[in-house]
Formats: sequence, structure tokens, C-alpha cells
Amino acid sequence: MTPTSGSIPLQCRIVNDVVSLAGDKWSVLIVIQLGEGRQRFTEVKRSVEGISQKMLTVTLRGLERDGYVLRTVHPTIPPKVEYELTDLGRGLLEPLRNLGRWAIANHQAIRDARARYDVRLQQAAE
Repeated sequence: MTPTSGSIPLQCRIVNDVVSLAGDKWSVLIVIQLGEGRQRFTEVKRSVEGISQKMLTVTLRGLERDGYVLRTVHPTIPPKVEYELTDLGRGLLEPLRNLGRWAIANHQAIRDARARYDVRLQQAAE
């Protein structure tokens, strides 16, 4: 099906809506981490270097809201809370892994392009 020119902005908005949460720094790391299997909050926090408790809570809630993560509360004292990827979240793993492979393969080319740009910008300012 070929999109009409009128549908492209809608499609872009849909893609942006999905990618905006799934593509942020912490969400990507958390989804990749939960790709290893069900984990408790403290396990996720330990494995995602640099994330604060508040940011982890906010990010997990967002991922849960969007259907990527399932939160299970076990009725124990203290309550045991576990997080795991849903089918939707597991479906996101492969594109994220592909993006990661692409980033690693192209990292040096991107650094080189940035350096060339910065030199041109500095030369233009002189």
C-alpha cells in the first residue's frame, strides 16, 4: 500500500509517538536489560549504570503504560515487585539490537563526520 502525501505526516506522528519513549536513553537500556528475563527493581537498577531510583521508576511506568513491560506485585511482606517484557517489549528487542549493531559499526564514521563539521564550523567563525 502506497501512502498518499496526506498520510505521511500522520505516519510520522505515529512513528514519533512510539519511538519517543522506546528510543530514549534509559528505556533502551532497560528494555535490553529486561531482555535477559524477569527482574526485580533493584536488579534492574544495579544493571543500568547511572540511573537514579526516581528515573528508573518513571521509565518503568512509561514502558508499562505503553505495553512493553509487565509489572507483577507478589503479596509478600515486604512486597516483591518484578518486571518483565511483554510480547510487545520482546518484539522491540530485535530492532534495538539491530540499531545497536548499526551504531557500533558506524560509530567511527559518525565521529569523523562530527570532527569534519566542527572544523568547518570553526573555520567559518574565524
